[in-house]
Amino acid sequence: MVMKKIVLVSVLALSTMFVNAQVTFGVKGGVNFATLGGDDADELEGKKSNTGFYLGGTVNVPISSNFAFQPELIYSANQGMEFRESPLELNYNLGYLNIPLMLQYRNSGFIAEAGPQIGFLMSAKAKISDGTNTDEEDIKDEFKGTDFGVNLGLGYQFSNGFGLNARYTFGMSNIIDETDVDVKNRVFSVGVFFNFGGKKSKD
Repeated sequence: MVMKKIVLVSVLALSTMFVNAQVTFGVKGGVNFATLGGDDADELEGKKSNTGFYLGGTVNVPISSNFAFQPELIYSANQGMEFRESPLELNYNLGYLNIPLMLQYRNSGFIAEAGPQIGFLMSAKAKISDGTNTDEEDIKDEFKGTDFGVNLGLGYQFSNGFGLNARYTFGMSNIIDETDVDVKNRVFSVGVFFNFGGKKSKD
C-alpha cells in the first residue's frame, strides 16, 4: 500500500513537471566516425574507422533551470569498420535506428550530456573493392538485431536555437550473433542541431 502511494506521488510529480515544462522540438545531423571494439575486434590489424552520417529528431524537456531530459530518434549510417591492404579495401557498413535517452546539464549555452541508448539494426553490408571492381554482400543475418550503449557528449546552443554537438557512443553489448565472439560498436560523432517550436505541453 505504501509503495502504491509512493508510485502515485511520483507519477503526479512527473506529470506536473511535464505540464509546466517548455518542451522544445529539434532536428540534428552530422558525421560519424565509427569502428568496432571488443576483445576480438581489438586484435584485428589494419582496421580503420568508417565515415558515415546521422540524422534525426529530438524532444527536449526541461527538468529544472539547468537540467533537461532529451529523448532522440536517430538514424546512423555506416557504423562498422574498414580494412585497407593495397589494392583491397573491405568495409563493414552497419545502419542503426538509435534511441538515445539523454540527461543534459545546461548553463549559459553550454551542454554536457550522458545517457543510455538502444539501437535497432536496419542494414548490414560487407563491401570489398580492388580499385576496379566492387562486390557487396548482405550480412545482416550475422548480426544481432539490437544494440545497447552509453553516450557521453558536449555541445553549445546559441540563443537562436542553432547548436553544435560532439558525442561518443560506447557500445556495451556484443553485436555479432555468436556467443563466443566479442565485438562492440564504437562511434564518435560531430554535428549540428536546431531546436524550434518550443511550447508548453499544456496551454
